[in-house]
Amino acid sequence: MSLKTHFRPEKVIQPFYTGGKVALDQSGRILVTALDEDVLITNFQTGEELARLEGDTEPVTTLALTPGASHLIICSRSYSMRMYSLSPTYGENTASVKSTLLRSVKAHTAPVIVAETDPTGTLLATGGADGLVKVWDIKGGFVTHNLRGHGGVISAMKFYKPENVVRNERKSRKSSKATADSEVIGWRLATGADDAIVRIWDLETSKCIAALESHVSVVRGLDWSQDGRTLVSGSRDQVVCVWDAKSLKLKGTIPILEELEAVGILPTGTLSLEGVEGQVLYMGGRKNRVRLWDLSGGKEITQAEDGDEEVGNAEGIVDILYNPSLNSLISVHNDQTLLTHSLKLPTSTPANLPITRRISGHHDEIIDLQYLTPSSSLIALATNSEDVRVLSVNNSFSDAGVLRGHGDIVICLDRDWSGYWLATGGKDNEARLWHIDDKNNSFTCHSRYTGHAESIGAIALPRKAPPAESKASRKFPAPKFMVTGSQDRTIKMWRVGKSKATYTKKAHDKDINAIDISPDDSMFASASQDRTVKIWSLEEGEVTGILRGHRRGVWSVKFAPYSITAAVVGGVEGTKGGRMVVTGSGDRTVKLWSLTDYSCLKTLEGHTNSVLKTVWLTGGLQVASSGGDGLVKVWDVKSGECNTTLDNHEDKVWALTARPDEQVLVSGGGDSVVTFWTDVTIEIAETTAKEEEAQIEQEQALQNHIRNADYRAAITLALTLNHPGRLLNLFTAVVKTSPAEESSISGLLAVDEIIGSLSNEQLSVLMLRIRDWNTNAKTATVAQRIMHVVFRKYSVQRLLELKVDLAGWEAILSYTMRHYRKVEGLVDESYLVDYTLREMEEMMEEDADAMDGVETAAVAV
Repeated sequence: MSLKTHFRPEKVIQPFYTGGKVALDQSGRILVTALDEDVLITNFQTGEELARLEGDTEPVTTLALTPGASHLIICSRSYSMRMYSLSPTYGENTASVKSTLLRSVKAHTAPVIVAETDPTGTLLATGGADGLVKVWDIKGGFVTHNLRGHGGVISAMKFYKPENVVRNERKSRKSSKATADSEVIGWRLATGADDAIVRIWDLETSKCIAALESHVSVVRGLDWSQDGRTLVSGSRDQVVCVWDAKSLKLKGTIPILEELEAVGILPTGTLSLEGVEGQVLYMGGRKNRVRLWDLSGGKEITQAEDGDEEVGNAEGIVDILYNPSLNSLISVHNDQTLLTHSLKLPTSTPANLPITRRISGHHDEIIDLQYLTPSSSLIALATNSEDVRVLSVNNSFSDAGVLRGHGDIVICLDRDWSGYWLATGGKDNEARLWHIDDKNNSFTCHSRYTGHAESIGAIALPRKAPPAESKASRKFPAPKFMVTGSQDRTIKMWRVGKSKATYTKKAHDKDINAIDISPDDSMFASASQDRTVKIWSLEEGEVTGILRGHRRGVWSVKFAPYSITAAVVGGVEGTKGGRMVVTGSGDRTVKLWSLTDYSCLKTLEGHTNSVLKTVWLTGGLQVASSGGDGLVKVWDVKSGECNTTLDNHEDKVWALTARPDEQVLVSGGGDSVVTFWTDVTIEIAETTAKEEEAQIEQEQALQNHIRNADYRAAITLALTLNHPGRLLNLFTAVVKTSPAEESSISGLLAVDEIIGSLSNEQLSVLMLRIRDWNTNAKTATVAQRIMHVVFRKYSVQRLLELKVDLAGWEAILSYTMRHYRKVEGLVDESYLVDYTLREMEEMMEEDADAMDGVETAAVAV
C-alpha cells in the first residue's frame, strides 16, 4: 500500500454572511451578503462565490441591489457609500459577475442605516443615523431629493412606483401623473424611523404629504400594495398598522404580539388558499418564524408552533425577502441562516409555509465533524452552538438538516460503524444518540443520557461491524453501548436504551478531552488534561495501562487499525509488535504507543502549537494530525517523517476526520472553514511520470536538432524546456563559428532570423538568460552578441512589453557598462604596450646599425 503524499483542497466550505442586510436580485440567482467589512456576491443556486468586494476596514452598515443586479450600493460605518456597476452573465447552471467601482462618496454626516432601490433600478434612497433621507440617481451619482423631517434614526423605507410607468427615465416619472388614472397615486416614498412616525413623501414635489402616527416604537417594516391604495407598517411595538394610501388615514391595526423586524404584502393571487381572497401579509420577528395574515379576513393563516415564544437576541428573523421568480419568501435570521419558504403550498388548506432550503451563512468555530451514512454523503458539524448542522457533501451550500435538542454548545461527535447513528455530547451535561435516515431526510433523537455533573467533552460509539451475513449488517440497528467522558473527570458507560449508566468511573485528575474505542470493542482509551492517557477494559471498566510521557494535556487519542502492529514502527520497542494508539498533545507532539508494555514507540515533532486531533490513514501506515498552528500534517509512522503539510486555515484546526475509504481528509477550524482534502498521490505520480517521459523525449529531440544544425528548432525547444546551460552552449558554438557569415551579428544568419521571430514569452525567457550570462566575464561575450541581435531586431516598445522587470533591465545595463569599462581600460593599457614595443623596435634598429658599422670596420681592417 503506497503512502499518501499529495492532497488537493477539492472543496472548501467557508462563511459568506456574518450579519446585516441581505439582497437578492429578481431572478433569484445573485445573492449579496456582508462578510465583516467585505461584501460577497454568491450564486444563490450553487453557492459559488462570484465576486468579493473588499471593504474599507469598517463594518458594512447596509447595502442595496437593483432588481436587475445592474448596480450594487454598499454603505459602511466610515460614512462612505460605494456604488458598483455589475455585469452578470448566466449560463445553464452557472453565473458570473464583473464588478466595477463607479464612485465612492460621503453619503451622510452619520452612518447610513438603511438603503432601498426603486423597482426600476434607477433611484436609491438612503436613510442615516442623522435622521436625513436622501434620494439618489444611481447612474448619475447625484442627489435628487433631501428629505428632512424625522427626529431619529431612519429604520425603514419603501418606494412606490405607479403601475402605468414603464420607462426608467425621470421625465417619464414626471409625466406619469397626467396619464395615470385619477385614483392612482404618483411616485411615493414611505419612510419610518425610531421616532415611531411613518412619513409619506411625494417625489414629484419633494414634500412630506403625511406623518402617520400610530406606533409607539421603532418602525421596522414598510410595504405598498400593488395598486398603491394600501400601506402597511410593522413595528417593535408588536402591532401592524394598515393605512389608506389615498386618504392617508389609519384603516386598522393588527395586534401581532411579537416584536416585528419585517413586514410585506404578497401580490394578489400568489397564494391559493381556501377562504383567502384578499391581500395577504407576511411578517417575521422575535418568534423566529414567518407568519402570514389574511388582511381581509383579519386572521392569521399560519399556525402557532410548539414553543412559539419570543427568543433571545441570538435568534429571530431580521428580514424577509420576497422573490417572485422563486415563488418563495427568504427569511434572514439573526444566527446567520437563510431559510427559503415555498409559497406553493401542498394543500389548499391554511398551513405553515414549507421550508425547502436552509443555508448557513456562518458556521462559527468548527469544533468537531463526522461523516454520516455508509456512502459518506452527509457530514455533521458541531459549530459552537447547541445545534448540529448536517450538510450534503455534494451540495454543501444548503443544510440537509439540523439536529436540535441540546440546551447548550455541542462539543463532541462520534459515529458508529454504519454511519446511520451519531452520538453528541454538549455543555448541557447531556449526551444524545441520533438516527440518520438520509433516504427520507429524517434526523431524529433516539435517546438521551444524563448523569454527568459537568460538560461532556468526549464521546465514543462501538467500532466493530457485525458479520456481513448477519441481520444487523443489513438493518443497521442502534449501537449497543456508548462511552462518555466529562469535565467532572468521570467516565460513564451506557447501554443504549437504558437511562442509567452501566458504570461510572473516576478516571482522571483533570478534564477528559477524548475517548476512543478499540476496533474489536474490547477496550477504550481516555485522554485528559492531566497529561495522561488511560487504557480501559470495556466490560469491567478497569484500567489496564497508563500512557505517560506528554508534558501538556492530551487532546486526542486513536486506536490503530488491527491490520497494523507496533512492528512497523521499528526500533527495539517496536520489535515486540502488538497494538498501538496515537496521541496528540498540547506539548506540540504526536506520540505512538505500544499497548504491549505501554511504552512510547516514537515521537513526531513538527507542529508549532498544540496538536488537537489525530487520525490514522493508509491502513495504519500513516497518521494525520491537526493543530493550533492551523496546519494539518500527514506522517509516515515508520520513518517518523512528515510526508506533507496541508495549509488552508487561518485559525486552530479543532476537527479532523477521514472518509472511511481514506481517500478524503476533512478539516474544520476556528476560522469557520471546512476543507475537503482529496488524496491525489496516484494522480500526481502518473502526471510526474508522463512529464518525465516527455522531458526525456524533448531532451533527445534537442540533441538531434543540435547535431543536425537545425538551430531554429533547437533554440525554440531549449527556451521551452528552460535549459540555460544547453542554450548557452548552443549560442557559444554559433558565436565561435569561423568564418562568420557575412552580415550576421551572431555568426549565423539563420540564428539572427530565429532570434528575430520569437514570441513575447520566448523573448522574455531569453532576456532573463542574457541577464544571467552577462554577469559572468566568461560568458559575457556570448550575452553581448545575442543582446546585439535582440536590440537590432526588436523595437523599444516591443521590449517594454516583455515580462522583465526594471531590476532585470538595470542588471543588464550595469554589467554591460562594467564590461565596457574593462574594455576601455584594456585599450588604454594597450597604448603603453604599443609605445614600449615601438621604442624597443627603435632601440633594436639602432643596435643593428651599430653592429653593421662594427662589422664593416672589421672587414676593412
